[in-house]
Amino acid sequence: MNVDRALRLVAGVVVMVTVALGHFVDANWYYFTAFVGLNLFQSAFTNWCPMMTILRKMGLQG
Repeated sequence: MNVDRALRLVAGVVVMVTVALGHFVDANWYYFTAFVGLNLFQSAFTNWCPMMTILRKMGLQG
C-alpha cells in the first residue's frame, strides 16, 4: 500500500469513527471530524499533510 491510499484509508476511518462517536457519545467529537476535513482541505493547496509524514516514517512508500 502506498502513502496516498493509506492516507485515504486513515482519513475515512477517522471520519466514520468520529461521526459515530459524535452521534452516540458526545457531539464535541464533530470538532475532530472538522479538523480532519480542514487538514485534507489545506493539503490540497499545500501538498503537505501531517499524516503523510507519519505514514512515511512508518515505512510506507510514496
